[in-house]
Amino acid sequence: MTSLDTGVKIVRNVGRFTIGDGSVSGVADLVNSQRTKDSPNAVYLIDEFFENSRNVLDSLGMIAGDAKHFIKTANEPTTQGIDELVSTLHLSGHNHPATIVGIGGGITLDTAKAVANLLTNGGKAADYQGWDLVRVPGVHKIGVPTISGTGAEATRTCVMTNLETGLKLGMNSDYTVFDHIILDPGLTSTVPRNQYFYTGMDAYIHCIEALDGSYRNAIGDAYSRETVNLCRNIFLSSDMMTDARRSDLMVASYLGGCAIATSYVGIIHPFSAALSVVFGMHHCVANCVVLNAMSEFYPEAHSEFRKMIELQKVELPSGVCANLTDDLRQALIAATIKHEKPLTNALGTEFRATLTDARIISLFEKM
Repeated sequence: MTSLDTGVKIVRNVGRFTIGDGSVSGVADLVNSQRTKDSPNAVYLIDEFFENSRNVLDSLGMIAGDAKHFIKTANEPTTQGIDELVSTLHLSGHNHPATIVGIGGGITLDTAKAVANLLTNGGKAADYQGWDLVRVPGVHKIGVPTISGTGAEATRTCVMTNLETGLKLGMNSDYTVFDHIILDPGLTSTVPRNQYFYTGMDAYIHCIEALDGSYRNAIGDAYSRETVNLCRNIFLSSDMMTDARRSDLMVASYLGGCAIATSYVGIIHPFSAALSVVFGMHHCVANCVVLNAMSEFYPEAHSEFRKMIELQKVELPSGVCANLTDDLRQALIAATIKHEKPLTNALGTEFRATLTDARIISLFEKM
């Protein structure tokens, strides 16, 4: 396949990172280093899972006047939900916080990045869905992933769904990148096994799509190859959740996020986005459901994926698209084909010649 120019010439990575077991204990000092006379308070956006985890909460250095919000993760971020959270922060007087700390998985990290942008740019979240629409730098932000795979800690986007338009798209901007991240594999020890697998597969899928695409970048390819190698070592092992494997997956997640910042995904992500928009399915499990039906487009990755599922004894949802109505078929088609960049990356500008309406539905019916 001929490699084409991604158009990505200048790439911004995370400013700084701290890695290692117990590194979450450094959050307090990082936050305090950002406090000033004019901006003495911080905003903490924390996955609801940790609402009763006193050992984690007590280590974060929160003081009187800081804002603390527990982010619900039953559903993925929406532009409307982000707008509501920003309004709440305005009402509580947290217009110019010293920093925003996001602690959790991709939902929480993306929420933190979106809020940081809106506090300085104004307007609504939907105004910035797209590429390089954010005008000025956001609030300083610290990311602490507690599950590995999405790469949200490394990427220049924060994905949201606009419930009014059905558009699932992020704020793709250099200003969305975290200023500092904490990579503490100890935080992933309590993740349920299936969820650990689904989320970890996001890193693998990002990179196999990028390496199979037409729009390539030498640095992105290097990140992608190492991410895939790490994922193979993890998910083709006898136990993906040993201490060493969890540490490796945290690295793979970060590298995968760096990879996708310089390249594009392929066919899997648009179909996955449609499952999320139409059925409310979470992104990472949706990716797995889609890859399971994509043997004709990604035969080697599909075969490897099936081996990983068997080795790790993971359960994958089935019958997701059984008994589709005409309305659901049309909604799935529309939600898939609007993602032109990744589909062009995978199939070329005439991707609709391959992905006819009937072909799209036949693929969904395998899921």
